[in-house]
Amino acid sequence: MRILVFSDSHGSTYRMRDAIMNHPEADMIIHLGDGERDVEAVSDVIGSKRVVQVCGNCDFYSQLPVNEIITVGGTKIFCSHGHTELVKHGTGAFIAKAKNLGARIALYGHTHQSVTDYVDGLHIMNPGSIRSGEYGAIDLTPQGIMLLKMKV
Repeated sequence: MRILVFSDSHGSTYRMRDAIMNHPEADMIIHLGDGERDVEAVSDVIGSKRVVQVCGNCDFYSQLPVNEIITVGGTKIFCSHGHTELVKHGTGAFIAKAKNLGARIALYGHTHQSVTDYVDGLHIMNPGSIRSGEYGAIDLTPQGIMLLKMKV
């Protein structure tokens, strides 16, 4: 299973559209905030893929949750924009929260800096900003979890 991970589109949808079109094999899309309306703007290329979104600090008047924990293929994924965990000042609180929730994958945005890491059994990803062409992909396979930094 392939999951595309976007964050911080800030009204710029053409790169997100290109990334989705470049990955027709993707089963799911996660948007980590600061672009709630952007997901709707590319709904024609999303088609029937499952979509998960969380609210970013620039998603004013949003009804989306700030954080979301989902289970995909038996794997718990913690999704957050990261601003409520103050990720611009370090990821300690974010990682602790993800572990407390029993997540195997923790996703955040907000900093516009792409990151893939593995800490004490937790896969961590910040896809960067799709506005600047950075996004992520997660492959969930019988052999394990793979986090991939991508660029469009």
